[in-house]
Amino acid sequence: MAKVEKFEDLLVWQKGLAQAIDLYKLLADWNDYGLRDQMRRSAVSVPSNIAEGFERHTNKEFIRFLRIAKGSNGELRTQIHLAIGVGILNPDTGAVLLAKSRIISSMLQNLIKTREEKFT
Repeated sequence: MAKVEKFEDLLVWQKGLAQAIDLYKLLADWNDYGLRDQMRRSAVSVPSNIAEGFERHTNKEFIRFLRIAKGSNGELRTQIHLAIGVGILNPDTGAVLLAKSRIISSMLQNLIKTREEKFT
């Protein structure tokens, strides 16, 4: 495994950032401001927590923030299900968003496991 110099090198951070950007663009014209804003906050929280944990420079803190990012990603997935359920998000678009979110969740879990095994 190559040494990661900065959080921007992490593929999971890159995918989390892309997810947040995609959500921001997709939700730009939504009239349901409460759900829209909560989904934006959840999406932004994923790469933000990865970055914050990385910048703490301790494995324990990094793992902690990876778990927070994973929780935020789960929160976002719940909100996507809600948006589909109430009919403000197209089911096909929602399915794509859910699939991307599941990939990010899996990547986070794998990174947590790797960090726990290698550094504890």
